[in-house]
Amino acid sequence: MQETAIRVQARKPAPATVPERWSVTGIEALFDLPFTELLFQAQTVHRQHFDPTEVQLSTLLSIKTGGCPEDCSYCPQAARYDTGVEASKLMEPEAVLDAARRAQAAGATRFCMGAAWRGPKDRDVEKVAELISAVKSLGLETCATLGLLEDGHAETLQEAGLDYYNHNIDTAPDKYGDIISTRQYEDRLDTLQRVRGAGVKVCCGGIVGMGETRSQRAGLVAALANLDPYPESVPINNLVQVEGTPLHGQDKLDPLEFVRTIAVARITMPTSRVRLSAGRQQLGEAVQTLCFAAGANSIFYGDKLLTTGNPDVQADRELLDKLGMTTS
Repeated sequence: MQETAIRVQARKPAPATVPERWSVTGIEALFDLPFTELLFQAQTVHRQHFDPTEVQLSTLLSIKTGGCPEDCSYCPQAARYDTGVEASKLMEPEAVLDAARRAQAAGATRFCMGAAWRGPKDRDVEKVAELISAVKSLGLETCATLGLLEDGHAETLQEAGLDYYNHNIDTAPDKYGDIISTRQYEDRLDTLQRVRGAGVKVCCGGIVGMGETRSQRAGLVAALANLDPYPESVPINNLVQVEGTPLHGQDKLDPLEFVRTIAVARITMPTSRVRLSAGRQQLGEAVQTLCFAAGANSIFYGDKLLTTGNPDVQADRELLDKLGMTTS
């Protein structure tokens, strides 16, 4: 036993240091590590910055569903795709507050509101700002994902009490044009810059399993890790295939490759909350457990993520209890 312990200790990496910028090649080298070595390095970094037994719970509510003019190939809310999702108006404040109270009672500490717009108009921002103020008054952290923001929008949301703004870059820059044509990659970066300029924290991640190569997954992580600063929250989504969208029928990503992506995100963005997001329902308990070991420390929690299913609250609680995880 002693000899084994010495051998493991000798292989333990020195405390991780984060280079000023990550190259795609450098991130590919992380992806290529033996699986257990990659998890070991990710867990080492994770323990330097977080309690490895603690998971942050967030709830996402679609406050305005469907009818989006964009052509994101993965999205059932795009008006041009026949997915059975019907467009709805912005929810009334009391209905949003009721959902926030229920999320809080179930243990969520962050409440995110999503609206299917290309980008909100001024009047939309004012209405969402009222919702943010109301949710903030409950003692919850607030997050919103509303699409592209124009000048002044982020400031209005910040003044209302917005803590985080979610705007994903979705995929690697060189894959982006294959997934979306109605907005440019640079448009997303412009919105992120507006959010940062207003003093709002950034929630930004992407989707894997959209037919990208491992090199392009490395490119996605590099794009996130090289943001200055990198996002405070990094949601990693596993593509949920919805019939009627162009990506329905896409070959599914190997679950261990998803775990590798979580580990690489943790190593390259050591102080971020790395969140298991869409597609968690399909992963199962064993793969989710590996993701926690790889450094994931946040989950979307509740019955639904915008329009797709999510593991129910009881199942999540049972898994976290099995693992001895605490929540925040």
